[in-house]
Amino acid sequence: MDLTDEEKKNWFHLDLLKDTIPGLSLNRAYLEIIKNKKGAPVTVAVLDSGMDLEHEDLIDVLWSNFKEIQGNGIDNDNNGYVDDIHGYNFLGESYHEQEEYSRILRLGIGDEFFQQKAKAAHEKELEEITEGSMQMQGMVFFLEEADKFIVRELGKSTYEAADLNKIEPDNEMTEQILFFLKEMLSYGDNIEDLKEMIAEGITQMDSRLNYHLKIDFDGREKVGDDPYDITDLGYGNGNPKNLVKDESHATHVAGIIAAKRDNSLGIKGVAENVTIMSIRAVPDGDEYDKDIALGIRYAVDNGAKIINASFGKSFSPNAEWVYDALKYAASKDVLFVLAAGNDGDDLDDPNNPNFPNDHQFIKGREFVDNVITVGALTPYFGEDLVAVFSNYGSMNVDVFAPGDDIYSTMPENEYEFQGGTSMAAPMVSGLAALIRSHYPQLSAVHVKKIIMESGIKPKLKVMVAGDPENVLPFEQLSKSGKMINAYNALIMAEKVSRGKVKI
Repeated sequence: MDLTDEEKKNWFHLDLLKDTIPGLSLNRAYLEIIKNKKGAPVTVAVLDSGMDLEHEDLIDVLWSNFKEIQGNGIDNDNNGYVDDIHGYNFLGESYHEQEEYSRILRLGIGDEFFQQKAKAAHEKELEEITEGSMQMQGMVFFLEEADKFIVRELGKSTYEAADLNKIEPDNEMTEQILFFLKEMLSYGDNIEDLKEMIAEGITQMDSRLNYHLKIDFDGREKVGDDPYDITDLGYGNGNPKNLVKDESHATHVAGIIAAKRDNSLGIKGVAENVTIMSIRAVPDGDEYDKDIALGIRYAVDNGAKIINASFGKSFSPNAEWVYDALKYAASKDVLFVLAAGNDGDDLDDPNNPNFPNDHQFIKGREFVDNVITVGALTPYFGEDLVAVFSNYGSMNVDVFAPGDDIYSTMPENEYEFQGGTSMAAPMVSGLAALIRSHYPQLSAVHVKKIIMESGIKPKLKVMVAGDPENVLPFEQLSKSGKMINAYNALIMAEKVSRGKVKI
């Protein structure tokens, strides 16, 4: 079933029963349950890249530290961070970074076995990216030549896939060109869009080669600290704004959670009565364990009740710093919402490590109860319900939420579609904020259990990782076996808050 333009932009608001689209039933929750009720304010920390703090749809929902005096270079509130008005920037002026396994090789971190694992991962990725880059370059050349040929044949500079059927191939080369262009135009509306998509792909691969995978690159030099010394503090600055327009991830995530719902602009976020605390700790490359651990503690100490963590990596040399921070968050009743990752992997398989997590100490058992891990759904109810990129796991993924082709805020007052478990996690963060706003007496553990238990468990088989040979019951892909539902969650929250239901 094709979605209308309006449905594409708002599908996560819709209801499976009413709209046949597997959204959050968010519109129904606001119309039938929340109505005109005013909840308590809730702060959600977006632990992520830099954020556009001046975006038209976010500027009114930013968390502000009123104990700090902006721009005076003094830590007025004595929280250890200078000029932290809307959050904190643990990356300073740095942006590009290596993957963690590249850093392990550059710095000789860990024992020989650990370095060999890092080397194998690096070599595998380097080979794949190098080959992919060469294929893309070849595709650009062939697309340019094919485009010129079709323009000559049709006698016009712009054309669509249907126009190609007007050309009768009289040789093998023409057949190849037509087949190639018809295939390519299935991914985009026109040739110019395709060229832009391919150019973006090449740019991403170049970034991988020039920064992420380059062994002798040091992205941390600009920051000036030792990122492998948790006691080396006082680095970064109080401005968590994105450095460049391409640093868009946190802006997109924040919009999903809390874009202003009543300003007639852009989009409506999941939650109202929310303030967004921006914590810049995820660069273009792998995040450092130190920044994540300190970022979690900053969020907790400055009043966040929910932390959205739309990031992850396969190597974590100082994972214990993050584990300790998660325990600290749990002790302060803070919910940690984590993206499951985008490798199409079974996270229950020990060969697919993903950090951070809540299960490293004892296999199958969580060492904290405040972490909820989220896989991604598409808007198509049926075999294609689970996004092809989404990780899964009956022990190590808790729930699924909308995450594919999500329309949200982008830097400089723009809006775009993006997909990933990075988009699914803020759906859960927004829902958690809604619950904590209207039922502030409920703990983080209550909220996690409500979201997991109130979801919908569809009795259908789905394709996993886009593999038609790998079709499994949806209920086997996560601990709850469910997709989140705001309408059901608020009904259950009401019953739990009144003591009518125990969880």
